[in-house]
Amino acid sequence: MEWENTLNKFKNFLKIERNMSDNTIQSYLYDIKKLESFISNNKTSKNPTELSEHEVREFVFFISKDVKSRTQARIISGIKKFFDFLLIENLMNNNPVDNIETPKLGINLPNTLSLDEIDKIISNINLKSKTGKRNIAIVELLYSCGLRVSELIELKISDLFFKESLIKVTGKGNKERFVPISKLAQKYIFEYINNSRNIKNINEGHEDTLFLNERGSKLSRVMIFIIIKKLKNLAGISKKIGPHTLRHSFATHLLQNGADLITIQKMMGHESITTTERYLHVDKKHLIRSVTEFHPRSKHTNY
Repeated sequence: MEWENTLNKFKNFLKIERNMSDNTIQSYLYDIKKLESFISNNKTSKNPTELSEHEVREFVFFISKDVKSRTQARIISGIKKFFDFLLIENLMNNNPVDNIETPKLGINLPNTLSLDEIDKIISNINLKSKTGKRNIAIVELLYSCGLRVSELIELKISDLFFKESLIKVTGKGNKERFVPISKLAQKYIFEYINNSRNIKNINEGHEDTLFLNERGSKLSRVMIFIIIKKLKNLAGISKKIGPHTLRHSFATHLLQNGADLITIQKMMGHESITTTERYLHVDKKHLIRSVTEFHPRSKHTNY
């Protein structure tokens, strides 16, 4: 079975059977194509169903020289899922990745911004510019609702339920959730819609898209990163940040102010509570405060 045909079937499997997002699927396919390229560059005409553990190990050794451990682990995980799919389809009898270990990874603590840094970013948005009202709405929405970039750019006007102070968000795997939205974020979005967005020539198919570029089409992921990077530089913030940093800050600040992990998990759209638990490592003050307030022994001050 040829690589292209196999990859197309795997793509359909991830989309239909696993309900994965397009971005996740493209990431898997990108990594598997690295394996395909390695095999062909080594003058081997083998199809994926003919590969052995030895050949996959050679590929893993090859990529380990150029990529970090976390990237290496991601690639190995993606390839393992690919061969698991071939097993499900009865195209192979064993998975050649089963005995290949991934690199040991420590806890990857997310970068966060302080409230003062977020205020500095917002204060550097020029509201008199053509994109000012749009950009302040974007930053406030990323921070006050904890959205992923992909969720932000796919947001529709019809997803806004301001009377209920909620927005409908379509997350990974096209799973929908409702997220509370602050009055301040509502104000910025309302001003953007009524003062900036309504004067654009909107392209067909984007009439309901909330955030538009100068050409009247949906904003790209890259454009969101460019907007945040420019504002970060204007604010004089030296740490490495991106749109996801505002999402991390959203979760961390909620935790610092007493929100529980289950609530944060639901608002962020995390499938596993383990993902949300990363924020406990960021905010150790919350752990100390929780023990002080809720553990019975903490009430005793006499020794």
